[in-house]
Amino acid sequence: MDALTRLLFGAGRACPDAVAVMTPAGRPAWTYADLDAASARLARALAWVGDGIGGEDVGVGDRVVVVAEKSPEVLALHLACVRAGVVFVPLSTAYPPAELAGLFQDAEPALVVADPCVVVPPGAGYRVVTLDADGGGSLIDAAAQGAGGLTDASVLHQDLDAGDAQHLSDDDPAAMLYTSGTTGRPKGVVLSRGNLAVNAETLARAWGFRPGDVLVHVLPLSHTHGLFVAAHATLVAGASMLLLPRFDAAQVVVALPRATVLMGVPTHYTRLLEHPGFDRAATAGMRLLTSGSAPMARQTHMAVRERTGHTVLERYGMTETSILTANPLDGERRIGTVGPPLPGVGLRVVDDGDAVLTAGEVGGVQVRGPNVFAGYWRRPELREVEFTPDGWFRTGDVGRLDADGYLEIIGRDKDLVITGGLNVYPKQVEQALLDLDAVADCAVVGLPDADLGERVVAVVVGEPGARLDPDALRAALRDRLAGYKVPKQVFVAEALPRNTMGKIEKARLRDSLLGQIR
Repeated sequence: MDALTRLLFGAGRACPDAVAVMTPAGRPAWTYADLDAASARLARALAWVGDGIGGEDVGVGDRVVVVAEKSPEVLALHLACVRAGVVFVPLSTAYPPAELAGLFQDAEPALVVADPCVVVPPGAGYRVVTLDADGGGSLIDAAAQGAGGLTDASVLHQDLDAGDAQHLSDDDPAAMLYTSGTTGRPKGVVLSRGNLAVNAETLARAWGFRPGDVLVHVLPLSHTHGLFVAAHATLVAGASMLLLPRFDAAQVVVALPRATVLMGVPTHYTRLLEHPGFDRAATAGMRLLTSGSAPMARQTHMAVRERTGHTVLERYGMTETSILTANPLDGERRIGTVGPPLPGVGLRVVDDGDAVLTAGEVGGVQVRGPNVFAGYWRRPELREVEFTPDGWFRTGDVGRLDADGYLEIIGRDKDLVITGGLNVYPKQVEQALLDLDAVADCAVVGLPDADLGERVVAVVVGEPGARLDPDALRAALRDRLAGYKVPKQVFVAEALPRNTMGKIEKARLRDSLLGQIR
C-alpha cells in the first residue's frame, strides 16, 4: 500500500466507528467505516461506469473532473480516486460555462462529475454523471447498483489494497488543481501521491491533530486549503470534521463550542469579528485557529486576540506546494510573519540573480522539497521559467527572513509597482491604509503613467457608516510613507473583487480602474 493510501485510510481503519464527517443539514453523521465503504463503492463505479453510458472504463492515470457542491460524497469521491489511482480534478461550481469549456479542453477528462445545476460544456472524449449537494445523482446510483450488495468491510478493503497490484508509487499523479488564473491563463498543477502524502503527515504533526479534534470545515473542497490541508490533516489523525457548505459567520459561531480547530482565510475572521457571538465563551474549547491563502492584517490579528484570547496561527503555502511555512503550534507566533519553514521544506530568499540574501534583505522566495510539484500539466516550457537550474521553485512571492528564520511575505513580484524607477511593495502601502481610522479593506495596484511608468493607485472600503475622503487619506499617508509610495489616486468602493478563497483579484481590479485614469 502506498504512503498516501496508508495515511488517508489508516487512522480510520483503526477507529471505524469514530465520526469522520458531520453536516449541519440534518443528515446522519458518517463514521470512518461509512466513508471507507462509500469510497470503495465509488472506486468500483469509476472502474466500470462507462459500460452503462457508452464509454470506456476510467482507469489508472485518467482524469476525473468534479464540478460539484461541497458534500461528504465529494470527499468520498476524492478518496475513491486515491484508491483507484485516478487523478482527481476539482473545479469550482462558480466557473461560468466559457471558463469550464477551456479547463475541460485542457484537462481532457475521462469522466465529468457535475452538479445537475452546472452547465457542462459539450465535448468529445468524456462522459458526464451527476452528483448533487444532497448526495444524490447518477454517480451515486451507479455506485449503489455496482456494489452488488457488498458491505463487508474486509471485502471492501481488498478493493482498496488493489493499489498494490497496480504498483502505484509516490511519483504517480493523484490530483490536478488549476491556478486561479487572475494574472493569466490557468495552469494545471499536477500533484503526486507523494506530494500529498508528505504534506498530510507533516501538517497533522505540526498542528497536533489527534482523534478527539473536531474541525469546523468552512473551505471549498475544490481548493488546496480545504481539501489537502483541512480535510487531509483531519483524516490522517482520525479526527472529525463538521462540513459546512460554505462560510457563514452565524453557522460558524454556533459550531465553535463543540469544535477544537478552525481553518479559514482573513475574510472569514473579519466577518466573524462582526458577529457578537464570536467571543471567549464560544472559543473556550478551541485549541487552534489558523489563517492562510492571503495575508492577514495586523488589526485583524489583534482584534481576534482581544475578542477570543487566541492568537491566529498564520501560515503560507501555494497550490504548487501546499503548506511551506507556519508559525509554531507551541512557541512564538509572530504577527506579520508566516513562520519558519516546516520540516523537510527548503526555503531561501534570493536576488534577481538567484544569489541567496542575508536575514532582513528583501528578495524572491524560492522553495524545494518532497512537497513541491514536479511541473504543470502539458506545459514543459514552464519548467525553465518556474524552476532554477539547481531545482528550486520560484514561488513568485517577495519576502524576507528574520534572524530567527521567520518569513515575512512582502507581496507578489507581479504586483510590484515600479514608479519613477523606485520599487513600491503594495503590502506596505495597504498596511499603512489599514492603520487609518475607518478603513476596513484596501488594495494597491500600479497603473500606467506617461511620466512615471506606473503610478500607485489605491482602492479603499470603509467601515460601516464611514465616509472616506480620498484627499484626507492621501494626506494622512504622507506622514507614514515616503512620498513616492503615497497613492497618486485613491478610489472608494463598496467591496473589493475576491476569488473563492478570499484573495483580492488584483488583475480584475486593475482592469476596472484603467478606464478611470485621469
